[in-house]
Amino acid sequence: MSSANPPTAEPVGAPHLAPEEFDRWYGGWDPLDPTTIAAFMDRFDRPWWVIGGWSIEAFTGVPRQHEDMDISILSSDVEEFRLFLDDRYTPWNVDDGWFRPFDARFTDVRPDSQVWVRRDAQSPWILDVPFTPDTDGRWTNKRHLAHTEDVDDVTWVAPDGLRYARPEVTLMFKAAQSREKDRQDAEVALPMLDAGARRWLSDAIARFAPHHEWVQAF
Repeated sequence: MSSANPPTAEPVGAPHLAPEEFDRWYGGWDPLDPTTIAAFMDRFDRPWWVIGGWSIEAFTGVPRQHEDMDISILSSDVEEFRLFLDDRYTPWNVDDGWFRPFDARFTDVRPDSQVWVRRDAQSPWILDVPFTPDTDGRWTNKRHLAHTEDVDDVTWVAPDGLRYARPEVTLMFKAAQSREKDRQDAEVALPMLDAGARRWLSDAIARFAPHHEWVQAF
């Protein structure tokens, strides 16, 4: 998008591109990791926790490749996060393949969308922040909105001091995916879940996919 044509109220479409073409048009990644995310989030005083592949690795201790760094925040804290970033970074709202700057011009974002963060247009993306819908400050399952829990009950604090999504929570979201990395995460993490975590995972998946193989297995 050229400087002669500033963004309008409509998001800019991000077509389905191969990774190398996506990088060419929208920029590549040089993500934060568990050794740098705490410093980045310092002074953000709302709940946040690491999700995705890093949360599985923190639980299993089995190294895996990571394409990005994902953390989540409650949807009610999204505006606080935008103000926290201030003009130090340029977040973009990502919603079903659409990009739009997340700044004072465009503060309306869906509670189950996400933002990508980078310093400026010449810099790589460093952080992916999917929002978690919340109900009166409680974690709310975006796959089944009637399912709510305290944030402390769906996260844990690892020895590195970071708060991570519990493995059964991460696996619940991965259950609907067909990516190879999701299958590998499941192969490593599922045998390590205790009985309570297995029961939670089975019950959670049954709410939106009652015939999923994990519902029957547990």
